[in-house]
Amino acid sequence: MTDDPQTLVSTEWLAQHLKEPDLRIIDASWHMPDAGRNAAAEYEAGHLPGARFFDIDEISDHRSALPHMVPPVEKFMSRMRAMGIGDGHQIVVYDTNGLFSAARVWWLLRLMGKRDIAVLDGGKPKWVAEGRPTEDLPPVIRDRHMTVQVQNQLVRDVTQVARASKLNEAEIIDARAGERFRGEVPDPRPNMRSGRIPGSKNVFFKDLLNADGTMKDVDGLAAVFKAAGVAMDRPMITTCGSGVTACILSLALHRLGRDDVAVYDGSWSEWGMFSDLPIATGDT
Repeated sequence: MTDDPQTLVSTEWLAQHLKEPDLRIIDASWHMPDAGRNAAAEYEAGHLPGARFFDIDEISDHRSALPHMVPPVEKFMSRMRAMGIGDGHQIVVYDTNGLFSAARVWWLLRLMGKRDIAVLDGGKPKWVAEGRPTEDLPPVIRDRHMTVQVQNQLVRDVTQVARASKLNEAEIIDARAGERFRGEVPDPRPNMRSGRIPGSKNVFFKDLLNADGTMKDVDGLAAVFKAAGVAMDRPMITTCGSGVTACILSLALHRLGRDDVAVYDGSWSEWGMFSDLPIATGDT
């Protein structure tokens, strides 16, 4: 792969830059509620050198009943400052699954106007498999101010997505597994309808990854979107179950030259909850 400090970097790249004073590493691990794993406890037991833990559920909008929605700007800024992350830093985000929740924090930082932010390709599993160092020490925090300029074009709410679906104004791309997209299985969240947003197309996020958890090269990514019937020249909105794996699609599309892809933050957790919103099922 070609390292890009604004999208995706290799473990080799990170190892070479590990000692640079303006590098900041974020552990953005998050697990599905039924996974039986505690991301914060795993971070404390061992993380990449100097990494800070980003709690996706805590650094969110607690005024919303929906999971881990985009936090208020003031809350985001205060949490990042508490982590010692601010203007002028090159940020690398990883997670313990390979390439999963790290993309959500990459997108969130882009939404807040940051650009020097990359996901670690293959995440902690690849780093550890290569015998690279980890530690259980808390990082040394040095305060730095963070300036935020929200990029509203990178996020969509339910009203905007409903309009885009009804009027066919954008490619709506769903990152969930095919059986959930088609409504063939019950949604894992209680009291939630099964199906998809009408007119949406399915690109299962795992189809964008190699067997080792790294992301496919640009030719491989392009082939996946083409096979799903995605028109690459149209406006795009990515969605999923709760706004996490949709960001993997946005990361992949950014690598394909699209830096204007919006994420539907509420995703199916919101759409599937409202009986007055239309759904589609099956293959049509």
